[in-house]
Amino acid sequence: MTTLYNDPAEFAEDQLAGFVDLHSDRLQAVPGGVVSHRGPAPIVAVVVGGGSGHYPAFAGLVGPGFASGAVVGNIFTSPSAAQVYSVAKAADQGRGVILTFGNYAGDVMNFGIAAERLRREGIDTRIVLVTDDVASSPIEDQRRGIAGDFTVFKALSAAAAAGADIDEVERIGRAANTATRTFGVAFSGCTMPGALEPLFTVPDRHMGVGLGIHGEPGIRDAPLIPARELARLLVDGILAARPVSDAARVAVIVNGLGTTKYEELFLLWNDIRPLLSDAGLTPVEPEVGELVTSLDMGGCSLTLMWLDDELESAWHADAYAPGYRKSTAAVAELRPAVFGAAASEDAVAPQPSTAGTAAATLIAAGLRELQRTVHANEQELGRIDAVAGDGDHGRGMVKGADAAITTIDALDGTGPAWLLRAAGRAWAAGAGGTSGVLWGAGLEAAGEALTDTRDAYDGSCATDAVAAFTDAIIELGRAEPGDKTLVDALLPFRDTLAERIAAGDPLVAAWRTAAASAVASAEATAGLSPKKGRARPLAEKSVGTPDAGATSLSLIVTALGALTPVAD
Repeated sequence: MTTLYNDPAEFAEDQLAGFVDLHSDRLQAVPGGVVSHRGPAPIVAVVVGGGSGHYPAFAGLVGPGFASGAVVGNIFTSPSAAQVYSVAKAADQGRGVILTFGNYAGDVMNFGIAAERLRREGIDTRIVLVTDDVASSPIEDQRRGIAGDFTVFKALSAAAAAGADIDEVERIGRAANTATRTFGVAFSGCTMPGALEPLFTVPDRHMGVGLGIHGEPGIRDAPLIPARELARLLVDGILAARPVSDAARVAVIVNGLGTTKYEELFLLWNDIRPLLSDAGLTPVEPEVGELVTSLDMGGCSLTLMWLDDELESAWHADAYAPGYRKSTAAVAELRPAVFGAAASEDAVAPQPSTAGTAAATLIAAGLRELQRTVHANEQELGRIDAVAGDGDHGRGMVKGADAAITTIDALDGTGPAWLLRAAGRAWAAGAGGTSGVLWGAGLEAAGEALTDTRDAYDGSCATDAVAAFTDAIIELGRAEPGDKTLVDALLPFRDTLAERIAAGDPLVAAWRTAAASAVASAEATAGLSPKKGRARPLAEKSVGTPDAGATSLSLIVTALGALTPVAD
């Protein structure tokens, strides 16, 4: 919902005033929109435009290397012919004007009227329509202009900035449009300033396929699908309407419509890229983010522009607009970072003893059981953590365990110490968050407490490793008993294990007794008020729910105790 406004009827004008004030170093307001400050030499003026609500399009694309001016209409409404004329007249530098916009009836009419008026006054004025939306029509010149506006505007502006004459700028712009295709989906409608309801709704767990950017719903509704399948839908939709071109290189935009998070777009790109490679296409400087939006619409689109040498040069060209900045010089001299395993005295795994090999096999089996346990309990651990925390404990434990298993699966013939250190480092790197750091440090410390070349491993080795695991977590987390953390279950486990081993119990029995102590202690944390971590500000809300970290530990040590055989 659009929340911040004064008079909804004045929203477009009010936001533009703030925008111009912010970016007065490179543009200025004129009746109907904005124009860029001029460079040392006159260029063909590329004037973009349409309704408001699409930022960075259209005013955010005005500046050196990009558009010379933008006509700003009301929300989703074509600017008037008078506004188009005003901005174009102000942007003209004596070398002619290109008017470029999406193919919508109101824009075509008003920009066309303004173009005729400009021509009558002796200003050479051309029009380049954007018709990239493959979902809107099978016929190219009947398609809407959506996120492909950006690639066409960029090509036109780069040619103009390079000093090309108006015939050349127009030709390159038309070539860019012919080479550009876009396909998108909507997850939710957008809401006009002052309105209480969105312009359209999408059924729950569905998406509108073939969106517009003026608040139109999709061409059809379809069930919501995972990102990997959505990537396939978008790529296949564009390839089915690909232009006649031998080019194998494509400019790419994964565009957010207003409320789809950047992280979601990054994830989607990760699924799109291999599909492009499978289609024989090489992405060139892909742009992933919000470039042509629709107020607060949830949704995304994929744009491809097939590149020849001319269009690729335009795509690479520098620009310095409020909503888009590119500087090739900033990365031209960079070289890939080279890194590897840190040099250390044990950079090569030592040859383990026979007993060490057996112990490593047992520990690896334990880590796999740990992985199975956290996967099985991921949702419940997240639910517990969400009561007063951020709900990520289950996911973090799964990521850490998966990273550890991936690492140890790549090891060959290592001992228990080396294996635990490697698992701990991988866990910390893969999981992130507090639990990731603590578990990673704990596992690594447990490895440090062991050696790989012992003739035999007994219960005292287990207590040493558990004690080192515990000490590392306490030292790093600074938690004490009663703080409602992992430590509340870990300390009873450590102490009970040490007591039973000292009393002569076999390791299996001692471990299971210690695990029962951890379970009881974890359950008792429900009555505690948290004093550490993200749950502390919501301490009262947490009372009545056990600590997620203590719970996960109790589940893990219980599962490990059930494994057979456990070395004594």
